[in-house]
Amino acid sequence: MAGIANCRVCGSAQVEQFFDLGGQPLANALVRDASVSDPVYPLSLSFCRECSLVQLDHTADPGELFSHYVWVTSTSSTARAYAEDFCERLLARLGPEQGGYVLEIASNDGTFLKPFLRRGVDCLGVDPAANIVDMAKADGVPTRCGFFGAELAQDVVAGRGPARAVFARNVLPHVAGTNDFVAGLKVAAGAGGLVAIEFHYAKTILEELHYDSIYHEHLCYFTLKSLTRLLNAHGIFPFDLEESPISGGSLVLFSRTSPPLESEKSARLKAFEAAEEQSGANDLAAWQRFAQVSFEHRGALLALLEAEARAGRRVVGYGASARSSTMLNFCSVGPGLIAAIADQNPMKHDLFSPSTHIPIQAPELVMASKPDTVVILAWNFFAEIVGILRQRFGFTGRIIMPLPHPPRAMGMEEASNV
Repeated sequence: MAGIANCRVCGSAQVEQFFDLGGQPLANALVRDASVSDPVYPLSLSFCRECSLVQLDHTADPGELFSHYVWVTSTSSTARAYAEDFCERLLARLGPEQGGYVLEIASNDGTFLKPFLRRGVDCLGVDPAANIVDMAKADGVPTRCGFFGAELAQDVVAGRGPARAVFARNVLPHVAGTNDFVAGLKVAAGAGGLVAIEFHYAKTILEELHYDSIYHEHLCYFTLKSLTRLLNAHGIFPFDLEESPISGGSLVLFSRTSPPLESEKSARLKAFEAAEEQSGANDLAAWQRFAQVSFEHRGALLALLEAEARAGRRVVGYGASARSSTMLNFCSVGPGLIAAIADQNPMKHDLFSPSTHIPIQAPELVMASKPDTVVILAWNFFAEIVGILRQRFGFTGRIIMPLPHPPRAMGMEEASNV
């Protein structure tokens, strides 16, 4: 696994490490045999003093990470509902003009393109995971398999012309060739095209202690300042933003490939930029404090789970997400503290969590074991999961919410109102 000597975006050598999470497995590398030790790789963060980008120090092989993927967007009802809303908002920004097509980068199973197709809008998806691309095609979503960058974008444009709109949801931080990816967005959108980028906002990660979002797939953690600098360098200019319900704190940044007039830059974007400047999200000292508080959180979560064990309660988890892998490994939580993890994705059933080797099973099987306590590991879907526990399984026991606040246990009534 390669280490970096320079910033992934601006190339500066002024990068300083501030948070070492130790050796960690690849977050989505679920295992079939719990008796075999998983390979682990360095997982640490650095800060660029030149452009303020928070970034991983090491780069995993993209082919190993993404060529066969286990996250399927349609698994989440929150994502499915948001796909409809996202479609309406993007089309409203395109106006009444007809024709052309919409291009999604890292389109997964096509969940976010289906609303466009239902409205008669021509679409194309691009995704590197062959198994997921096959799923999308089988479901009627035109999808091309490949890693997106300038070369692939040129090939798409040569065959279809530039897209009316290009959107990339929660993919830019995953990309090792960051500048090549953004250059591809410019090519794909053409002159004056619309580009929408959704990203897990670093200011929210900082303020709400989302250290579980740090894993090998996420190479960069963008603020508006660091992302705008990157986009501007490639002739892409932000003019507005919206908040997203995904990842527990994401933004969608809307840009065009022609500079907007100052009057076209929204008041909302200006307000977010001002708040970010005041927050410390672009300062190394704030991120050093983030690392310190993450270690404190680890101690508090372990103490809470150990108290459950001493009380004789059966504890299970819900949501074998990639972010849960970071939390479980960072906190050294194994099957002695969490007996099993329920997950709605059949692709994960009968596997084990990376390194910690907690069995992952269908929710029906996990809940049939009559747990006393459920840890919502995929806490960014907290309300959705609590609703499933209450309505589908009639669960009345204890809920542990590990993040975004200090870890706490609560009854179902309180959890239903969070």
